[in-house]
Amino acid sequence: MMPTLSSPMNANSHLAPQPLRRPALILTLALAPLLGLLLTGCSLLPKSAPVDLYQLPSALLQLAHNTGRTAPRPESLRVTRPAAGALLAGQRIIVLPAGDRVSHYKGAQWSEPAPLLLRNRLLDALRSDGRLATLSSDDRMLQADFELDGELRAFQSVYQHGSPQVLLQLDLRLVQPATQRIVASRRFEQLQPVSGSALPAVVSAFGQASDRLALQVADWSVEQIAAAPR
Repeated sequence: MMPTLSSPMNANSHLAPQPLRRPALILTLALAPLLGLLLTGCSLLPKSAPVDLYQLPSALLQLAHNTGRTAPRPESLRVTRPAAGALLAGQRIIVLPAGDRVSHYKGAQWSEPAPLLLRNRLLDALRSDGRLATLSSDDRMLQADFELDGELRAFQSVYQHGSPQVLLQLDLRLVQPATQRIVASRRFEQLQPVSGSALPAVVSAFGQASDRLALQVADWSVEQIAAAPR
């Protein structure tokens, strides 16, 4: 018996390309420009503007007035990051150019969130002072006899009579963690004039105000710990 052969029409039906249906053709044509952009590396998204990061400058080594003249006390102190509202909790350098209008310096940020910068400045001042040698922070909740905590109320530049000034306000509590007893509380405030309107001068004023506030906190903390009932 002779084998059955496929007819030429049947063989070619397996090899011939099938035409695109109309919906698929329309979709392909619509996506072609987008695919071209992707293949050539083009992007439709705008590039983000560069941001300059500023550290909080310090002159504590020149300003600290105890520097080992008094023997350190035996008590330990933990310094915590102060709480802050949404405006002051981030890294933006805040400015109040007029009245209650809030803005920030564009293209510039602090190297770390403002509450963390100030907490570290308090620790630096206490270490430079030397009267409390056993210090820790809330990065590690080590056991401590006393704790400093509070709220950051102002960390910004403000314009008064057309001239910028740096305003810092910090509400602090000295607490005995074992009993949660508040030993003392106080508001600390610094208003530092800025020598010019350029951002580096503003940043320098922030550093000066922070140094003076931190030294006030160090003096007050030592005095209150020494007077606290045991």
